[in-house]
This record gives sequence, C-alpha cells and structure tokens, in this order.
Amino acid sequence: MLVNDFDYYLPKELIAQEPMKRRDESRLLVVPKQGDIQHKKFSDLPGFLNSGDVLVLNNTRVMKARLFGVREDTGGKVEVLLLSPVSQVDGTWEALVKPGKKGRIGTRLVFDARLSGEVVDIISSGVRVIEFSSDGNFDSIVEEIGYMPLPPYIEEYTGDIERYQTIYATKLGSAAAPTAGLHFTPELLRVISEKGVMIARLTLHVGLGTFRPVKVDVVEQHEMHEEYFEATQEAVDTVNNAIAGGGRVIAVGTTTVRTLESLPITEDGRVVASSGLTRKFIYPGYKFKVVDSIVTNFHLPKSTLLMLVSAFSGHEKVMSAYKTAVKERYRFFSFGDAMLLL
Repeated sequence: MLVNDFDYYLPKELIAQEPMKRRDESRLLVVPKQGDIQHKKFSDLPGFLNSGDVLVLNNTRVMKARLFGVREDTGGKVEVLLLSPVSQVDGTWEALVKPGKKGRIGTRLVFDARLSGEVVDIISSGVRVIEFSSDGNFDSIVEEIGYMPLPPYIEEYTGDIERYQTIYATKLGSAAAPTAGLHFTPELLRVISEKGVMIARLTLHVGLGTFRPVKVDVVEQHEMHEEYFEATQEAVDTVNNAIAGGGRVIAVGTTTVRTLESLPITEDGRVVASSGLTRKFIYPGYKFKVVDSIVTNFHLPKSTLLMLVSAFSGHEKVMSAYKTAVKERYRFFSFGDAMLLL
C-alpha cells in the first residue's frame, strides 16, 4: 500500500488556529459502519453511547518540552524538543535539536543556570540523546523555563495554554496532546457516567512515534518510534468488565487505540495490565482485538494516524468522509473538530 493513497486536499483556512470557546461546541462527524454520515455537535456524543460501554481516555499531560538555550562553546542559539526519557534515573532524554548542525555529539547546551545538557548520541531520524544536569528537580525546572510545544501548523496562538491539555491530564510526560480528548468538559463526562458508561484512564506519552512524518513511499516500510504506555490493573478491570457485559470499548484518540491494542490478551479475550514501550503501527489490514469504536480528530495527510483510522473504518470510507468534511468546512487538526467512528 502506498503512502500517497492517504493524501487529500485541505485548504489552509480549514486548519484550526484556536479552539472553540467551549470545548464541546466543536462539530462531530459520525461515521457509522452502515448508513450515511451524520453531522452533529460533540455535545451529542452521549447519544451514541450505551449503558455498559466503556470510554477509555489517555490521561497523559503535555510537558513544557520546548527548551531554548545556547551552545556552551559558541553561544549560538539552539532549540530542543524533549521527546521521551531514555532513563528516569540519570536524566537522559531523546530530543530533537534545531538547528541540527548544532547538535553534534559532545556539544554542551545551557538552558538556565540550573539546567544544562550534553549531546551523547545521535540515533535514527536525527534524534539526539541528551544527558541533562540539573540543580534541582528536572521536571519542575522544565515546567518553569520551558514552553508548550504546539504543532507547527498552529502559527500564532496566544490564548489559554491549558486548552492544549485535556481536562483529565494528570500524568506528565507528553511532547504533544492527545487531541481527541480536548473536546471533553466535566459536565459532558458527568452526563456520560450518569448514562451508565464506565470510564477508564490509561497513559501513552505522545512522542515522535505519533507525529513523525512518513518519509517512505510504501506504508509497510515505515518504522514507528517507541512511546511509553501504562495500563493499570484498575483500568483493565474496567475494560474487562465492559467486555464481559457485552459493552463496547470506545477509545478516545489514536493514542488510546494504540495502547489498548498493545496490551497482552488472555485466551478468553481479557486485556492484561501492562506498561512499557510500544511501536504499534496500525494500518489497513490490521485486525482490531480490543477497540470497538473510536473518537478522533482529523489527521494530517499521509500520516500514521490517518492510516490507523483507515484500518478501523476502511480506507475508502475514511477518505470519503474526509472529502465530506472539507466540503462541509469542518475545522482540522489539534484545535479542530472530531469524528466518531462506529
């Protein structure tokens, strides 16, 4: 399968530059397995959920992972985007460095009087490994001096940066938001719970694997980057209870899909609590083992995320839905509208 099969036309003005005033005011394009597409508001989501279903959320929180510093030897400016920790113990991180020529092995970088680092390795895709030295708690210093790493297609956002966090974001560690969850409000989650829908929370820290461009021509040749995930016993118990009762597993976001589909499964179909690194790459031909429905945003052309939703609902149906969304002037990408794939 060719990567170009996942390309589509998108006018630039449809790329959302800011969120709606209220999170659940965004539009919801409903794509059923059978029948016609429906145009709804995100606040209509509870009407598509049933008592006994489980809604699975990714509770990762975006770090202020964009750091600005200088080379210790020349004073040249440098920008670093933290991706994922190599080791939680010694403060070693995988990161992107701009400009790349300033990220040679042995280069020392200074970000603050309390924080510096040294490039100790260069791995695939130009990713650097940086060993940090901090005078104090590393996470606290980064949250103080760092900046939120908004996607490059959001050009001049000056609003509340918390709108790029989900309302249930608690586990610090992502380089990007799980954007399908940005539409939920406390009131909407309350309505969903009161309807008898169970809610489970797991974690996948979004890193390079989710947003790295696909640079090969053939889909099967693309290699995903590792991302950390965790599904606690409490979370999998909730999912298993829904499955046992005949309910559906409804994943909020492609990161949640990848986490659920990365979990070990017993012979009787129960998911098992697990944590670790996943390279799960889902594209057409994949057979889903856990997920029954997906809440998701609109994704970039030729992206692994568009391939994932195409694997779920079918390539032809998804690409047709995207054409409809463009025609109907839906808002695209992180701050944009949502889809419900049934």
